[in-house]
Amino acid sequence: MSALLEARAVSKIFGGGLFDKRVTVALDAFSFAIESTPPRVTAIVGESGSGKTTLARLLLGLIGPTTGEVLYNGSDLRKLSHAERRSFLRDVQMIFQDPYEVYNPFYKVDHVLETPISEFKLASGAQARRALIHESLRAVGLRPDETLGRYPHQLSGGQRQRIMVARAVCCGRG
Repeated sequence: MSALLEARAVSKIFGGGLFDKRVTVALDAFSFAIESTPPRVTAIVGESGSGKTTLARLLLGLIGPTTGEVLYNGSDLRKLSHAERRSFLRDVQMIFQDPYEVYNPFYKVDHVLETPISEFKLASGAQARRALIHESLRAVGLRPDETLGRYPHQLSGGQRQRIMVARAVCCGRG
């Protein structure tokens, strides 16, 4: 069984610049893998300052490791082709503890669900897009008629988080 996403002996060190020689080791030789099948939800937990955010940024390819490598389907994230990068963005969905910052307050929550469907061409037409959104919302325990058409501030934190889970579900079903 191959790993969908893998961190191999990843370390991340911050600091040590020209004017400030202090260094902070955020991760030290950390390794783990998420298998490609079956689809999984993986939670990263730990005390404050333990490197959770740094690990998330490494796994998303937002920052590179100081040592080690992060692999998507066996390929280094830093060396992905355009097609591999698109596949990565579809397969790997991050859901943060407080997803409020993900939402644009000027858009209704529908926008956060419609964007990946359009971007990754997950539905052929408006009716199929709407059906996928409704199915995904129901899968996370939300009623589409009570959720769609609302702005982020009109929903609870738990509802906003479940919408982000529904967004990941859309990407997996489309």
